[in-house]
Amino acid sequence: MTNKFWLATVTASLLALPAVAQAQGTIRGAAEGAEAGAAAAGPVGGVVGGAVGAATGTVGGILGIDDRPRFRSYVRERNVRSYDYDGRVAVGSTLPASGVTYYDVPSEYRVKPGYRYTVVNRQPVLVDGSHRIVEVLD
Repeated sequence: MTNKFWLATVTASLLALPAVAQAQGTIRGAAEGAEAGAAAAGPVGGVVGGAVGAATGTVGGILGIDDRPRFRSYVRERNVRSYDYDGRVAVGSTLPASGVTYYDVPSEYRVKPGYRYTVVNRQPVLVDGSHRIVEVLD
């Protein structure tokens, strides 16, 4: 069989993966996609599967789709004080280093170390180490 045939077959197979992969964060999605692709079509499938898994995993954000409602409840139960922010509360916005209280995300949510959360304009958000918003939890 030709390489084009294999690539087309692998790509079609990976695009048909169950919606479970979409519920994962980028890293988990990439790992699961690579594993499924490698099982289906060897090394080429692993490479393609990793890329597809990362892309579909990003749909679910840093927190998996199933973790989002539970995490919102977790934040609400802690009565975290909301920071009033004049800027846009959106992915990519950078919050100030001072004046905002950042909290560690409990390990049960399987978020990569270095991410923290806070509440901005009454919306829980995840931020990276540079205080850049990486996920808004609507």
